[in-house]
Amino acid sequence: MRIVLIGANGQLGSELCVALKKYDLIALTDKDIDITDIDSVFQICHKHKPEIIINTAAYVRVDDCEENVDLAFKVNALGARNVAVAAQQIDAAIVQLSTDYVFGADKNRTRPYTEFDNPAPISIYGESKLAGEKYVQHLCSKHFIVRTSALFGRAGSMGKGGNFVETMIKLAQEKDELRVVNDQVFSPTYAVDLADAIMDLIDTRFYGVFHITNKGICSWYEFTQEIIKLTGFGTRVTPISTMEYPQKAERPRYSVLDNYQLKLLGMRDMRNWKLALKDYMEKRHITEE
Repeated sequence: MRIVLIGANGQLGSELCVALKKYDLIALTDKDIDITDIDSVFQICHKHKPEIIINTAAYVRVDDCEENVDLAFKVNALGARNVAVAAQQIDAAIVQLSTDYVFGADKNRTRPYTEFDNPAPISIYGESKLAGEKYVQHLCSKHFIVRTSALFGRAGSMGKGGNFVETMIKLAQEKDELRVVNDQVFSPTYAVDLADAIMDLIDTRFYGVFHITNKGICSWYEFTQEIIKLTGFGTRVTPISTMEYPQKAERPRYSVLDNYQLKLLGMRDMRNWKLALKDYMEKRHITEE
């Protein structure tokens, strides 16, 4: 099976290159393809004629999206549209990566979102990603839309975009105390585990929307506590409210995703985020050595 992977040098893309190595994989970076240029997308897709196109490319700087609205929709919405149209033309399936930030308007939510809940984003980033989802659903009949959350992967530690884990480790080495938001709840997701789940998914014809995150829930504060515990640093972690850490873009207070479709279809589910984080930290040390 031939697969075109867009965004091959990102946190998820790097792990997909490993997970999908048994396939005929064409791994593309932003230097090879510009998803906002429909001619560039068509040229690549018609040249390689893959059976599957995986689009991990996105404008993910949540706060910057609030100021660069046009760019956010150009990349996250129109870029996804371009890939979907090309996929339909060559009868390929598309895997479109999306986010838990398509939810958030329900301020009283305490139950994980399933794929059957109606999205209601509260930021430009969330709105643009949801617009991309809609394009894919309407323009390509064979689609897998994969929503995930708080992704961390080894590519981040190598300077290819960063991730929350590496940011906290760096700050813990510089500061005696870390003040971290404790009223935003979600499920952290390890890029290795997500890549493996996507590999499982593309071997099926279970087209539709999928939530794929590691199991368990936490706040950014609790996530940081676990990171610091695994580093062995003595840095103090103090919980604060979202009000005490203002940002340009509003974040969901609760955006936990339920991998409901995986369960319904009898597919392999994800391990707990604490186990995934421990695995990441152990492999990170091996890489450093």
